[in-house]
Amino acid sequence: MRPVIGIPCYAAERAGNNRPIFGNNRSYAEAVLRAGGAPVLLPPVEDAEVLEAVWQTLDGLLLSGGADLAPALYGEAPLPETDVPDPARDFTEMELTRWALEQEVPILGICRGIQVLNVALGGTLYQDLPSQLPAAGRHNYAPLDGSHIAHTLEVRPGSQFAEIIGTASPRANSFHHQAIKELGAGLEVVAWTADGVAEAAEVPAHPFALAVQYHPEALVPADEPSARLFAAFVEACRERMTAAEPAVRPRLKVVGE
Repeated sequence: MRPVIGIPCYAAERAGNNRPIFGNNRSYAEAVLRAGGAPVLLPPVEDAEVLEAVWQTLDGLLLSGGADLAPALYGEAPLPETDVPDPARDFTEMELTRWALEQEVPILGICRGIQVLNVALGGTLYQDLPSQLPAAGRHNYAPLDGSHIAHTLEVRPGSQFAEIIGTASPRANSFHHQAIKELGAGLEVVAWTADGVAEAAEVPAHPFALAVQYHPEALVPADEPSARLFAAFVEACRERMTAAEPAVRPRLKVVGE
């Protein structure tokens, strides 16, 4: 069986008629599918009881990119450059991340996801790199395509991230204006751009809590290090599924079998 991997969504409006919807980029679900997982899109809710019911069905958590976290979550007032927060999404992702950390459920964070992981562990963020860290190079290459390579990363040898991707200098795209500032407890930065901005971080005490600032879902399947990252995440979710619930999910008969 495939492990079930939750991907929280965000609130938006449908183009053309402005009807409210929940959604996320298809590339996240497609990357999970390609790696052997079963993606499930999760609507953002501010109800812990509802989240707990959903949580019981998951074998892993993928935290995707998107708008900025509310600075109040790390004790700051918002800068003018910071996005208007989405309280329901912030609540959903922070709760699920804390549960995944506590229960050792695999986590893969991407872009906003590395920031959620850091803040969940008590860390802080640069709200806007151009204004707060002007010495840093360019990090937001929107509206260029997701396949555009912006940086070559420096990776810490011996880290879980290094072992997974199999290269000391992976190439990365870049579509962000925020980044890790002060590290959360237990989180370690394991990859950087040349200007020192954090591009990957992991929790060594956790079986698989790893996050990147770039967008590997936009680089698969052509980019082997990105494909290896999703494969390792899904495999960790499969191991969690097998260890936690070996007999709870019987194989269902598929129509036509």
